[in-house]
Amino acid sequence: MKIHLETDRLRIRALSEQDLDGMFALDSNPEVHKYLGNKPITKKEEALKYIKDIKKQYEERGIGRWAVEIKETGEFIGWCGLRLYTDYTFNNFTNFYDIGYRLRPEFWGKGYATEASKACLEYAWKVLKLEKVYGITEKGNEASHNVLLKIGLDYLEDFYYEPENMMLRWYNIAKPN
Repeated sequence: MKIHLETDRLRIRALSEQDLDGMFALDSNPEVHKYLGNKPITKKEEALKYIKDIKKQYEERGIGRWAVEIKETGEFIGWCGLRLYTDYTFNNFTNFYDIGYRLRPEFWGKGYATEASKACLEYAWKVLKLEKVYGITEKGNEASHNVLLKIGLDYLEDFYYEPENMMLRWYNIAKPN
């Protein structure tokens, strides 16, 4: 998958095996996983599997999460992007596009998640021609809740996600006219 988006401060591109160390640093961090079921990874092989799964999504669905790096330095700070959920059901929905992001803690609070997500929504509307995008956060994750609101998603309701025994929040946004 060829993807290359740029914002003022960020470069957004397809994930690759070259992102292994960055993905491991991201997903092995317990702070990152506080609102993701508290299951940080412990081996680089797990990060590599995640990258391979995303690359498979690129091939099968034409979309998947993307690497986010600082434009000035090229440093991998996390991922963002769209995912077409065909394999899970959330809040009685399947076959929907979800916007998501995950950044290393040292990059939190700097507006990067908002900046990257705005670029992803533009891609959703202009390139993919989507009519609606959804978002999900764990209840209590106020930082992610605020990012989704800042980029224009509407909070709809809370719902219980039984497979992970979690209360989640459900959001959506329709394509602007």
